[in-house]
Amino acid sequence: MKTIFSDRHKLQSVETEFYRGKWVEAFEIPRRAQLVLDAVRRADLGPVIGPESFDLSPVLAVHDPDFVRFLENIWADWVAEVGAIPAYPNIWPPRRTRMIPTIRPGAELGRYAVDMSSPILEGTWQAARSAVDCALTGARFINAGEPSAFALCRPPGHHSGRDYFGGYCFLNNAAIAAQYFRDTGARRVAVLDVDYHHGNGTQDIFYDRDDVLTVSIHGDPVQEYPYYIGFADETGQAAGQGFNLNLPLPWGSDFSTWGAALDRAIDRIAAFAPERLVVSLGVDAFEEDPISHFKLTNADFVEIGRRIGSLKTPSLFVMEGGYAIEAIGTNVVNVLTGHLSAQT
Repeated sequence: MKTIFSDRHKLQSVETEFYRGKWVEAFEIPRRAQLVLDAVRRADLGPVIGPESFDLSPVLAVHDPDFVRFLENIWADWVAEVGAIPAYPNIWPPRRTRMIPTIRPGAELGRYAVDMSSPILEGTWQAARSAVDCALTGARFINAGEPSAFALCRPPGHHSGRDYFGGYCFLNNAAIAAQYFRDTGARRVAVLDVDYHHGNGTQDIFYDRDDVLTVSIHGDPVQEYPYYIGFADETGQAAGQGFNLNLPLPWGSDFSTWGAALDRAIDRIAAFAPERLVVSLGVDAFEEDPISHFKLTNADFVEIGRRIGSLKTPSLFVMEGGYAIEAIGTNVVNVLTGHLSAQT
């Protein structure tokens, strides 16, 4: 299995984040990606390859053009007004507000940011673009006949919607890859999100479509980020009715519960019969994750990979969350090796 990785992810690096009312040591740090890369190499899964460079067309196929222009230009605007410090919103628009564009970068940050987890830095745009390039390069390998590939993306992407960012995510790498598969000939594509947190951005992007099935297993949004979205009764709208499956689970769920949800997900994906599968690979369902509340063990991740592999569908794994960093490499490699074992 080829792994696609770019050192440019390091351009997005913060030391602290605002978490539950106080500033704490950041959870989403460059070391996460390095530990996964080290584990991939130790396991000898296959070659590690740098990404190709893609233009903005695949990004604009899923994201709003004004939002993309904002991400590309906000750092320069912010520095011109505030200085070279991390860029956070000044305000979030109240309900029933006329969303007229402003000329203040802090106000425009509030238009597009859903939380304070993800400051814009000088290198944010370059890091986000490199993550997209990793996902698209992996998709290209799949199209060329590889049965699977791993895009070691950072920053992650599944919380980024059509026109918003948050949850450490700026551009939705998995959604961009899924749309790329559609645009290069796949009639049906499925996205399976196994991250502890709901893939709200991915749901937002594909919610009214029947050509991309979205499935997410995650913490119940009544008690877990991103809240407000990810409920079981959200099944799609218009043409997309029936093509979004949310499987929310309560805090404390172990693999007996989580695995049953995965079986439901696998059955739904099999019935859809996709030609390509994109897996949003978060490993923060792990029992020791500092910001999550599921109880999966290291060994459970092998079984996750094996069950996904039982679909026998060309699969692109796209890195998302996972913050128990001393175990992150083991858990990611366990999923990938489990998947490879099911392919033989």
